Amino acid sequence: MTESSLLSEGLILMLTGMGMVFVFLSILVFFTSLLYRFFGEEPTTDKSRARTESSDDEIAAASAAVYAYRKKHSKK
Repeated sequence: MTESSLLSEGLILMLTGMGMVFVFLSILVFFTSLLYRFFGEEPTTDKSRARTESSDDEIAAASAAVYAYRKKHSKK
């Protein structure tokens, strides 16, 4: 086989492989978006959202934990 025929076969093989990967990924994206439409999460309402405010007790506990950690792991 000559170099030009090897090069052309390699090019055909590369383009075929890249085309197959492109087709597979396109099908994967299509089915993923299709599944998300049927089984996706419902939009959350204000009542079901997690609480974002912290109470004074939670802040005090977190501050005490940070202080204890820093006291234990401080380099003197």
